[in-house]
Amino acid sequence: MDVEHAHARLAAIRAAGSKVSTDELDQLWAALETVRPEEILGSWKGSAFVTGHRVEGMLDQANWHGKRFRSPSDVQPLICRDAEGELFSHVELGKGEASLWMVEFRGETTATMVYDGQPIFDHFKSIDADTLLGVMNGKGVLDEGRHFYFVLERD
Repeated sequence: MDVEHAHARLAAIRAAGSKVSTDELDQLWAALETVRPEEILGSWKGSAFVTGHRVEGMLDQANWHGKRFRSPSDVQPLICRDAEGELFSHVELGKGEASLWMVEFRGETTATMVYDGQPIFDHFKSIDADTLLGVMNGKGVLDEGRHFYFVLERD
């Protein structure tokens, strides 16, 4: 699969908002370009793909909004909304905050968010200049062998 086909298919999946298999997301991931930490600095609004992964429900309950990459060493991985609608970094849920590193995943080195307080890695690839595909990886993250996939859009 080439990058253009992957972009088109990801746009169609997101527009439909319907369930998608992690097998298909794995294939789309493989077609995308890697990114560097300095290319993704800023605030991002997040959304999960509907795959049935258990993390989807956890993020919904937390009112997850997205992520903030202030610098490679200053990352807020779980920006959520409180009862009044205000954004905050949910340090308790994330067990701290995070940092950005170049990490190898599936044979490619790409920007990866490493949580400070738990063995979780969010790897990122570029869908376009303002959109990232993320895949969560790490100890205890797989759900029946499936990774959790999400999208980040510049906020």
